This record gives sequence, structure tokens and C-alpha cells, in this order.
Amino acid sequence: MKGNYVRFLLLAIVLTTALVTSAFAGWEVTYLHPAGQDSSVAYSVSGGQQVGYTHLAGGALWRAALWNGTAGSWTDLHPAGYSMSHAYGVSNGQQVGDARIGIPYHAGLWTGTAESWVDLNPEGSIQSCAYGVSNGQQVGQAAIGDHYRAGFWNGTAASWVDLDPAGSRGSGAHATDGAQQVGWAQTTGSFHACLWSGTAASWVDLHPAGYELSEALGVSNGQQVGYVITEYGLASLASLWSGTAASWVDLTPVGSPASFANGVCNGRQVGGASFGGNTHAGLWTGTADTWEDLHGYLPAGYTSSRAQGIDMAGNDIWIAGYATNSATGAWEAVLWHNVIPEPSSLLALGAGLFGLAGIVRRRRISLP
Repeated sequence: MKGNYVRFLLLAIVLTTALVTSAFAGWEVTYLHPAGQDSSVAYSVSGGQQVGYTHLAGGALWRAALWNGTAGSWTDLHPAGYSMSHAYGVSNGQQVGDARIGIPYHAGLWTGTAESWVDLNPEGSIQSCAYGVSNGQQVGQAAIGDHYRAGFWNGTAASWVDLDPAGSRGSGAHATDGAQQVGWAQTTGSFHACLWSGTAASWVDLHPAGYELSEALGVSNGQQVGYVITEYGLASLASLWSGTAASWVDLTPVGSPASFANGVCNGRQVGGASFGGNTHAGLWTGTADTWEDLHGYLPAGYTSSRAQGIDMAGNDIWIAGYATNSATGAWEAVLWHNVIPEPSSLLALGAGLFGLAGIVRRRRISLP
């Protein structure tokens, strides 16, 4: 009887563990690649919208793009009069990126259509780009004076706020959550990942000791993600910070020689890692051993993939990125989606299994 109870208890543990580890099982993949385009990239996702850029078959230049969850929803954001454009960030119905006339490019803002384009290039800037947006704040960089300067806008070119730290030889901002901004600054010999809280004076150097350079690419609720480059080579390591250089965590999964993290939302991070010479899109939950390979949910015809942006609403999680089609060699925009089970339901089921084990044990003890 005791042996049967132990076996039942072990079964309960196995079932509960299986349910917990399969919390991200069953990813749904949507291919955003629009008909008539030979390449596409999804860079960011928020509120049911995805942005990136596409390449017209037979054309020569990229065009900013917006989707609403399907390939058929594709909207060409390319503003009239420009030769090339890209969209890098989306939030609350706003999209940001850049557009070019010849060589110079200007940071810009859209609200869902090509005609809504607003030129954000600040006065005195040779060129600029906007990479991220959140809660009405757009971040990027502008070439002012003798170097690039990190900064943010609030919807107009005149609203530009310069974040370039004192003594900098160059800086740029890649992402914002509306309160904090992240990017890079060169105050010494190399680029250092950094964090701001709305002013140049608030600059925090996130660069961990012992590495060649670093860059922060995403921020959300006190977490920052990006990568560091080793001082002994060109290996990139996916990185997570919590506001200081000392908080740095290497997210590189076991078996991967190189990795990077591009986005973060509510304690989850996305990016990619190299396996067998190909990059695989993936997801973390704060540590290297939480890595989940999203590439495995793609058909065999895709050789590599990257996760660029992440958004969460309740238990729903969306991840935007792109994959390389092995037949054409072209990038194709991809959207992953899953629903995360409530932790309470898993715990309740586990408790129920253990409780049932206890009942069985008590009943068996009471038998003559």
C-alpha cells in the first residue's frame, strides 16, 4: 500500500511539473508576409498592431509597414516624396521610424496611415531616427553638432528633449516605456548600454565590467535588455539589467555561442540565440535556463529566425519578428501568440492531485 501511495504521489508531481513546463506549449504562428512583397520584417508589437518594413518585389528600397495581426491587414506607411522608410516601434496607435530623401533620413511618427506622417527631425539636426514609442513619447537619436545625441519627442519636432550625457562623444536611445529610456552612450572608448529617466543628468551606465561594449535595446517596468560583446572576441551575449551595471544577467542559453535580447515586457524577454550556425528566435523569463526556442514552432522551410518585440495583455502574449525562408533566402515577418495559464490554476490542480493522494493514502490506511 505504501508503494502504491508513493507511486501516486510521484505521478502527481510529474503531472504538475508537466503542466508548469508546458505553460508556453502550443504557440500559434501567424505569417505577416504580405502578397506582392519579396521581403518583410516585423520589429515591434503593441495593442494588436505590428510594425516593420517590407521590400517590394522588383523594387530597390524598403517601405515602412503596419499590420493588425494578419498578412492581409498590411498597410504601406511609406510617406509620399521619400525614397525609403522603416517603422521600428508601435504603441497606442502611434508608429515611429524614419524616412529618407537620398542619404539623409528623418525621424518620423505615424498614426496608422502614410498620410499621417509627421517629420520629427529637430531643428539643427542633419539627420535623425525614432526607434521606440510608448504612452505618447518617441525616442531615438539626432545628429546635432559633431555627434549623434540620444533624445525623445512628444509628437512634434519642436518637443525634442536632448538626453546626451555630459562628456559624451555620441549617444542614442532605442526604447522607452514612457518613464525610462534606454540605448547607448560613448563616454569612454566604447559604446556602453545606458538608462535614462527623462533627463540627460539621469544617465546611468549599465555596462558590466570585463566586456568590450554593450547596448540596451528594450525597457519595461524596471528591466532593461540588450547585449554585451566579449573583450576576447565578437561573441554577443543576451543581457538583462534591473537598473544598474551590477544587476547584469547573461541570458545566453546552454549550447549557444552567441545571443542577443531585443525586447522586454512584464518580466519576459525576447531575442535570439545561435545554434548550429543559425539564429533561433526565443523567449526568456529572467534567466538563461528559462529559454524557450520559438524557432521550433516554424515549418522546416525556415532556416533562422529572430524575435524583435513582445507585448502582453492579461494572459495573452504576442511576439513579433521574422524568419528566413530557405527557398528564397528572404526575410518574412512572423507573429507568435500564446495564452499563459494562470499560475493559480496550476497550483490548484497540483494541490488537488496531492490532496487526492492524501485521501487515497488515508483510505488505504483505514482498510483492514
